[in-house]
Amino acid sequence: MTLSVLLCYYFCMVKTDKFEENTFLKGIVDGIPICLGYFSVAFAFGIFTISNGLTSLEALLISMTNVTSAGQLSAVPIIVSGGTLFELAASQLIINLRYALMSITLSQKLDSSVSLPSRFLIAFVNTDEVFAVAASKSKVGRSYMFGLILTPYIGWSIGTIVGAVAGNILPAILITALGIAIYGMFIAIVVPAAKENRHTLFCVIIAIIFSCLFRFLPLLSHVQAGFVIIICSVAASALAALLFPVKAEEKEGET
Repeated sequence: MTLSVLLCYYFCMVKTDKFEENTFLKGIVDGIPICLGYFSVAFAFGIFTISNGLTSLEALLISMTNVTSAGQLSAVPIIVSGGTLFELAASQLIINLRYALMSITLSQKLDSSVSLPSRFLIAFVNTDEVFAVAASKSKVGRSYMFGLILTPYIGWSIGTIVGAVAGNILPAILITALGIAIYGMFIAIVVPAAKENRHTLFCVIIAIIFSCLFRFLPLLSHVQAGFVIIICSVAASALAALLFPVKAEEKEGET
């Protein structure tokens, strides 16, 4: 562990400027900070899966085939409760729809070296952070993108299995405490945006109200978790879009 930290420091702080742009090694270096951030989140997800009754291998398989924190977090209760495949797929579509928009934008920055199969592979790990780093470049090639997605993918996978293994050996009280860490991450994402924009705050409040209705009303409490996520997400975002539409000139002014 100490050696890995020293290597990260060496690459990130000392030698970063000496790597040529748009190369595989440069992509790896740019992905190291993302990798370190993902490790902690994936660790919390690993514990979350164990606390919900899944095995370490199942947790690792989920992370290696679905690189999406919010999607994975919502999928675990659906899987545990025996939800349908349609419910699982629909919830993932709604939660991860933003990645389609990111991929469209990122595709404009990919050079001719990125073939169609390579685009599919890059899209698989085109997370928010990977997109932010790649979008800051004027043009990116296949080698750079492969390096950029490799380190976050490794960090996400290793963090999950380490968290899952820890969930099997740590005391129950500590597992419970660490299990809420991933919820804290999403709160940290939502709160600043809600404080800066009242429209976002409205959307969050509406989603909370809908969620509480499905939790406490007898007629709605039997709805499967996946459909609750779908209904709350679509209803809150649709209502916010209807009441507070973003005008074209306002959108252009932000870009």
